Amino acid sequence: MMLIGMFDSPYVRRVAVTLKRLDIPFEHANWSVGADFERIREFSPLGRVPVLVLDDGTALVDSAAILDAIDDQVGSTHALLPATGPSRREALRLIALAIGAGEKARDQLYERMVRPPEKFHEPWVARCREQMHGAVGMIEAACRGRGSGAWLVGDQLTQADITVACISTFLSESLDVFGGEVQYPTLRSLVERCEALPEFRATHAPWFAAAMKS
Repeated sequence: MMLIGMFDSPYVRRVAVTLKRLDIPFEHANWSVGADFERIREFSPLGRVPVLVLDDGTALVDSAAILDAIDDQVGSTHALLPATGPSRREALRLIALAIGAGEKARDQLYERMVRPPEKFHEPWVARCREQMHGAVGMIEAACRGRGSGAWLVGDQLTQADITVACISTFLSESLDVFGGEVQYPTLRSLVERCEALPEFRATHAPWFAAAMKS
């Protein structure tokens, strides 16, 4: 099994953390969507990461589809997403908020990194920033509702915690989301607890342009 993509991508990283959490061995192809674009496209025509290449050669793309396949492989007893009921719904809600925040962060970064300076559109960036903080604020509220020291869903770490932590670390390193006027203290505490776990420590790679802050 081979996981393609760099760990500074929160989407690649949430797959890597999951594999390590479940003790599923894998080879890591630390390929960049910039420098290794054509090599990635041999497995994923879109040239996007993550890609998980199974032992039979099947290439799975998109982190959500990959994580679903992993849960199916390990079975409901070990799956990191609750199988049914309110816990599953809440986990999916928080995962969707985190992914949405990550996408809005990416849009802000692309505007600064890719678009020519004369075409930079601050109103668009401001709107993306507002959307990002709106999603992060809802996750913070969920963390406060659970209480300090609790996991997001149930009494053990789930995919909600993994995804929220991976996305939040990316937001912190790329856009200093914890360093602004709104600190999100309960979410930050959750992220710190996650990042102290061995599977998180083993997969952390600082965002490649961490010096660029909004």
